[in-house]
Amino acid sequence: MPAIVLAEVRTSCEREAVAEWAAATHPEATLRTLGEVDPDGLDPDTSLIPARAVWLPPVRRGERRVSMADVLALSNPRRPMAFRQSAIRNRAPDRLRVVAGEAATVDDLRTRHASASAEGESFASYVALQASLSAERAERQLVGDRYKVPRLVAEQIGSSARFRTNAAKLAAELGRPAAAVVAEATDKMSTFVATQSRLMDDVFSSTFRALYERTWTVSADLDTLGKLRTLNKTHGLIFLPSHRSYVDTLVLSEILRSHDFPPNLVLGGNNLALWPLAPIARRAGVIFIRRRFGGDPVYKFAMRSYLSFIVEKRFNLEWYIEGGRSRTGKLRPPKLGLLSYVVDALANLENADMMVVPTSIVYDQLHEIGAIARESAGGTKKPESVTWLLKYAKAQRTYMGEARVRFGEPFSLREAIDKVADDPAGLEKVAFTVMDEINAATPISATSLAGFALLGAGDRAYTVAEIETILAPLLDYIDARGLPGPDPSLCRGLGLQTTLRELETAKVLQRFTGGPDTVWSIAPNSHAIAAYYRNGALHHFVDRAIVEVALLAALDGDLGHDHEHETMLAAAQEEALRIRDLLKFEFFFPTKTEFLHRLGGEVDLIAPEWRTVTPSAEWFHNTLLSTSGALFARRTLQPFFDAQLVVAQLLVSGGAAALGKEQVIADGLGLGRQLALQGVVRSQDSVSTELYDAAYRLAENRRLISGGDDVDVVSARTAWLAEVEQMRDRLARIAAIEVAQEEALS
Repeated sequence: MPAIVLAEVRTSCEREAVAEWAAATHPEATLRTLGEVDPDGLDPDTSLIPARAVWLPPVRRGERRVSMADVLALSNPRRPMAFRQSAIRNRAPDRLRVVAGEAATVDDLRTRHASASAEGESFASYVALQASLSAERAERQLVGDRYKVPRLVAEQIGSSARFRTNAAKLAAELGRPAAAVVAEATDKMSTFVATQSRLMDDVFSSTFRALYERTWTVSADLDTLGKLRTLNKTHGLIFLPSHRSYVDTLVLSEILRSHDFPPNLVLGGNNLALWPLAPIARRAGVIFIRRRFGGDPVYKFAMRSYLSFIVEKRFNLEWYIEGGRSRTGKLRPPKLGLLSYVVDALANLENADMMVVPTSIVYDQLHEIGAIARESAGGTKKPESVTWLLKYAKAQRTYMGEARVRFGEPFSLREAIDKVADDPAGLEKVAFTVMDEINAATPISATSLAGFALLGAGDRAYTVAEIETILAPLLDYIDARGLPGPDPSLCRGLGLQTTLRELETAKVLQRFTGGPDTVWSIAPNSHAIAAYYRNGALHHFVDRAIVEVALLAALDGDLGHDHEHETMLAAAQEEALRIRDLLKFEFFFPTKTEFLHRLGGEVDLIAPEWRTVTPSAEWFHNTLLSTSGALFARRTLQPFFDAQLVVAQLLVSGGAAALGKEQVIADGLGLGRQLALQGVVRSQDSVSTELYDAAYRLAENRRLISGGDDVDVVSARTAWLAEVEQMRDRLARIAAIEVAQEEALS
């Protein structure tokens, strides 16, 4: 069988290296470069063997890598200049290697060309493209999967029959010529396609590592990483991380890079496309896209086509499903746009699939929280700029503890979509699964527990011993639930004092040393910052908090005392579901069945005998009092019902008028501050645009804004306010029980 080695080379030195390799491995083959072969004139049985000359960087500190000095010297060790190549090869022959792609016959390639190429694409162009891609895969076997970067993207997308066909359909819908839509889509695609290069991937990693390597000690779950690495051999992965810092993607990429994962293609807003960051980031895999593009059908088509290419080629994706950084420390509501585009890509690709990897990234401390808290309290977000970037980099020189990367249970996106195929809210349910898995994987930090202890207590200060007393049952609960908790030593004795001093240095806490005992409290105007740390762990305690409030409802007779064993439990369950409904825009809850199952597990921890006893009022009373200082509801739920109180009062005072969200939130900030000063609102951190936004969405969901034919708006708003007041009364009762428990223990 005749054979030809198709050499992909740029210089005479590289051609010489490939010729030597071919003579040693395929002595029967003829050597030709890609441009020298006309496949139309070849025997159909001719075997074409792609080969490529590959340059490796020199070994530095035990590994082959590119340094910033190479870039400043206008040198690329992976593509050395022609006049230097012979000298490099003589001095370090191990730096020049030859790799061979998978061979194919002319007949096989012609069959593939007929079925996969766009109309009008020549056979010669198709052969050249396939040879280059085959050599690319072979090169990756040499350099490692961390350098799996998509190349020749525009050529592959633009030459596909699917792209041309879909462009023609869009052109017909828009009443425009197909060629014009193809040209516009290709042009717009060029504004966001990540033209990755291995050089820039190295440079980006080494240059921007300074934004986090001094700031945190980064850790990850190595066992889970190993499982994901195995999964990545057969599936593309979609990493969906929580978003708390500008450097989230840098922290995650370093973890993945150090374990030889292919680099993620990161979808991000073009508000961060700043010079000199953007040109480097784009070549390292960041896809800068418009924040909104629903009104531009051609841009939308270009984005869908690009995502289809990524899915089909099994490149790894990453984006922030919250849309922006958390303003409260809790996860924000998921944005469904990009997820819907990937789902559409799967629908158009038979047998294609992606594995979703919910990812949690949390930090002991973040210096940017101050600005985030000001925004949540009604401040204006400062736009990103070069000056902003320099200030940010300077601030990142301070050590702030640990950054933890953890992964939830990965799941098949195709299978998840198939399960909800007939549900109009199916995509939203898939997104909620992601958020629930992120929450489950999120570790609890010592700074979160410190914030939990000190907030919700008005403005009083605590001694270290008192804080330890508050944290002890929390640590026991974390252990009993098997939650990803902190090192317990950081919540006791000298370790706790170290945690408190770190928060004092960050100006979150203050201490008073003028009396016999040193006492700690939230620093002035820092309640929102302390709440941010606390809220990162709050979702772990919300089920327990709901159980406590439902137990109190039974204790106070709110559920009645006429029920038998089964109906009493059913009434308590209904009450828990009602509380869940009040909080559904604050936390990500599972289905009702799973939610009730979880609550059963919580009651198991408080009163293991509950499944067999007759739950009388006396039993509820004894169960609630037996918690021995382990009541979490007040500190967990107070801010959210305080925020709902403010919005509900504004709606009631507005009568039957329809009220806009922006106005309600703006008025809420004023009313919230007033009520906090008057002592009506018990949690200062509840004065938050984010919490008022969630309360307003709850009101919208209940049709309390503009009403409807079957809704009496005035009565419904008053009823909601009464519900909120009832919940706040219960939290006050729990506070009284806490005081009684503290006095009994002292």
